[in-house]
Amino acid sequence: MTTRRTLLGGLLLALATAGAWVAWLSWESGWTVDPQTGDMSGPYAVWQVAAAVLTLGALAAVGGWWLNIWLVATVMTVAFTVPWAMHAASTDDTGLWAVGAALVAIGTTIGTTLVGGAAGWLRRRTG
Repeated sequence: MTTRRTLLGGLLLALATAGAWVAWLSWESGWTVDPQTGDMSGPYAVWQVAAAVLTLGALAAVGGWWLNIWLVATVMTVAFTVPWAMHAASTDDTGLWAVGAALVAIGTTIGTTLVGGAAGWLRRRTG
């Protein structure tokens, strides 16, 4: 039963995590230029990234409550970073997508480990 729960939970978590990328970041809001300073920002709007982070946080909390934290961190990092990197690689001609992918992977690993670990710790404390 534990193996089945782990496999099913990992699969559902991977699908939900990739779904979060599709829902919030698979489409870009475009680059914008501040007319006063000339600074460029984008390709995502702040609210898109915030929504993605909040969704990933919720998924990490639920995953950490029910599954092993190392499974949660690994599955979520791979399931979010791979589609992000594939999209970035296909639209970037500078090669900097690899740096972005590394930063996404590091941030996702840290965030999911902290949030999922806290949820698992809370579950054990509350019995």
